[in-house]
Amino acid sequence: MARVEATYALRSVGRNLRRTALSVLGIGIGVALALVLESLNRGRGEMLARAAAYSGSGHLRVVPAGWRLRRDPRLRLAGGEADLAATRSLPGVAVATPRARAQVLLAMGSQVAPVDMVGVDPATEPATFRFVRTVAQGRYLEAGDAGAAVVGQALADRLRAELGDDLVATAVGRGGNIESRMLRIVGIVATGSEEVDASICHVPLAEVERLTGIAGAGEVTVILSDHRATAAARAALAARVAPGDEVLTFEELSPEFKGHLEQDEATTRFINGVVLIVVFLGVASAQLAAVLERRREFAVLSALGMRGPRLVRLVLLEALLQGVAGAAVGLALGMPLLWLLARKGLDLSRFLQGSYSFQGLLLDPVIYGDVGPWIVPWVLAVAIGATGLASLYPAWYAARTDPAVALRVAQ
Repeated sequence: MARVEATYALRSVGRNLRRTALSVLGIGIGVALALVLESLNRGRGEMLARAAAYSGSGHLRVVPAGWRLRRDPRLRLAGGEADLAATRSLPGVAVATPRARAQVLLAMGSQVAPVDMVGVDPATEPATFRFVRTVAQGRYLEAGDAGAAVVGQALADRLRAELGDDLVATAVGRGGNIESRMLRIVGIVATGSEEVDASICHVPLAEVERLTGIAGAGEVTVILSDHRATAAARAALAARVAPGDEVLTFEELSPEFKGHLEQDEATTRFINGVVLIVVFLGVASAQLAAVLERRREFAVLSALGMRGPRLVRLVLLEALLQGVAGAAVGLALGMPLLWLLARKGLDLSRFLQGSYSFQGLLLDPVIYGDVGPWIVPWVLAVAIGATGLASLYPAWYAARTDPAVALRVAQ
C-alpha cells in the first residue's frame, strides 16, 4: 500500500509541473533566506566569542575566591604558580597568561590620568590580548624589561605624552603607603577606539609587584582551542586550581555583555522565526489551493477505498517530495551568497560610525557568514519541516472529503 501511495504521489507532483515548480521555488527562496540569516547569526556568534576572548577577558579566568563580588585588584591568587602550571597542562588550553592589576595615577608634568595598570608576562600576553599584537609606535614589552610601559593612544593623548617619555605611576601600596615608580613609554597602541585605547596600560608583572608591594599574580587568563568547550574546561580546571581560588567564565566576568548577547540572539531568533512563518504560510496556501483544486480527484480515490490516513499520507508524501526539491533549490540559491559572506563578510562600519567598542570590547564591524557541515541537515530540516507542517491542514481537509458531495459539486 505504501508503495502505491508513493508512486501516486510522485506522479501527482510531476503531473502539474507549473504548480509544482512555483511551490518548490517559493520553498527554495524562503529556505535560502533563512539559511543566509542563520549563517550570519552563527558567524556573529563566533565573532562575538572571539572579540570577548581576545579582548583580554579570555574564555576562562582563574581568580581568588570572592573576587567576583569584591572586584578588588589587590587580591592575589592563593596558588599562582600552581594554578598557572595546572592550567597550561589542561587539554584544550591554547594559552594561559598570568596578570596582576593595580589602580594607579599616571602623571606627566601637570597632566594626570587614572588607569587600571596591568602587569603581564610579555611572552604570552599578545596571544590573549589581540590589541597589542600590532603596536602603532615603538614596540611591545619584552622579557627583562624594567621600568617600561605600553599605553593606548587615547591615554597618551590625555597625558600629552609621546614615545620615549617618562611617566610617574602612583598607587596605594601595602599598608596604605603611597608608592611611586618611574615608567618609560616603549610602545603606543592605537586600536581606533578611544574607549579601548584609554584603558591600555601594560607593564611587566614585576613592576606591579614593586609598585604595590604585593607579590604574585592576581589572575590567570585562559584561551581555549574551542570556545564551545568552555563548560567542560571550567569543570576540569576547577578541580585542579589551588584551594582559595576559583574559575570564572567570560559570562560571569562580564554579565552586562552576556545580557547584550542574549538580547541580540533573541532578536535574531525572532527575525528567523518570521522568515520561517512566511515560508510556512506560503507552502500552506499552495498546498491548500492544490487540495481544493483536486477535490474531485480525492473524491474518486476515496470512493475507490483510499480514505482517512491513506489520503493524509498521500498529501504528506507529496509535500515531502516538494520539500526535498525545495531544499535543493534553497541550497542552489543560498550557497553563492554564503560563499560571498564567508569570503568578504557583511561590512557594518558605515552604520557603526567608526565606534565598534562595547563594554570595553572592540567588535569587528565585518560579520562573516559561517559555512560548515551543518548546512545540509539544517536546510533539509527547515524545508521538510515547513512543508510537512504546512501540509497537515490540507491533508486533514483531503481526508474529510465526502466523495458524493465532491463529485456532485464537480459536476
